[in-house]
Order: sequence, then structure tokens, then C-alpha cells
Amino acid sequence: MKIAIFASGTGTNYQAIAAAVAAGQLPQVELALVLSDRPQAPVLAKAAADHVPTVFVDPKAYGSKMAFEEHVLEILQNHQIDLIVLAGYMRIIGQILLAAYRGKIINIHPSLLPSFPGKNGIADAFAYGVKITGATVHYVDDGIDTGPIIAQETIRITPDDTLATITEKMHQIEHRLYPAVLAELTEKG
Repeated sequence: MKIAIFASGTGTNYQAIAAAVAAGQLPQVELALVLSDRPQAPVLAKAAADHVPTVFVDPKAYGSKMAFEEHVLEILQNHQIDLIVLAGYMRIIGQILLAAYRGKIINIHPSLLPSFPGKNGIADAFAYGVKITGATVHYVDDGIDTGPIIAQETIRITPDDTLATITEKMHQIEHRLYPAVLAELTEKG
């Protein structure tokens, strides 16, 4: 299964997936592309160092979101991508990609959805004072973090935790959970 990882930042979830592929834990996964909407995103350098094809697509270079996504779709088709894996991609997926890849786009979100959707899941959960939070892998649909849940893993928030320590705990479970979900999805075909 050829996957494209969409990322806007450092690429820690990309690294976890790439490490699982390299270790033979995802034998049916081919890292076929890393796509970013930010030209200096560290994930691009990390993927290039791993000899994974990378592409930067500047959303501002297009007259509309539709035109941007049509170009992204063309790139995905040229790479024969089977599954889109969002890993810190900070753009909402629109109708062009949703139509072409319905049921074939997954995301990891740093909260126990449906609680705390959106871009500040960790900070929102911490500010609210919950005692348990976690990570969710879900299919992407028309909403924001509203798609069907595939898997979740929890972490306990202790009185000693800070936003920084919770963020670190979150990364640890994300880096286990995302490759595990990919293994399960690729085994099913």
C-alpha cells in the first residue's frame, strides 16, 4: 500500500512511521510521498534524508482551495497513492481530496475525540482540567476531527504534569499508536 504523509511541521509522527517501515513492522506499507504546505517544514528534510520523495505545495500560489487541491490530487495520482496519512498537517481537507480519497484519509489527533477537537487539543484538555486524555486516530470526513474513530489510547494527567510534560506523553503514545493502526489497516487491505 502506497501512502502519502501530509505534514506541516517537525515530522515526529512521520519518523515513527518511517522507523516502523524500516524495522519491518509495516511490510505492506511503502512510504511513497511526504507532502507539506510549508517550504521549511523540518519533515521535508527528514523524509529526503530517508530517500522518500517530498513535495512542497504552496496553497497561496493558487486562486482557490479547489485549485490547490486539484494540483495535490494530480500529485497523489502520479505517485499512485492508496492512503493519505495526516501527521501534523495543519490544513482542513476539502471536497476535492475527500471525494477522491473517501475512507482513505486518516488523521491522528491529540485528544480523546469527540472531546477537544481542533488545533489545540492538548492545551484545551489541560486547561479544562481533565484527568485523562489521549490520542485518537480517525478517518477524515467533512467536519473537523469528526470522522469515524479507528483507535484511541489514553494517558493520565497527574497533578505534577505541565503542558510540556503532557505534550511529551502525547507524542510517545502517538508514535506507538499511529504505526499500530497502519499495520492493522494494511493487513485488512
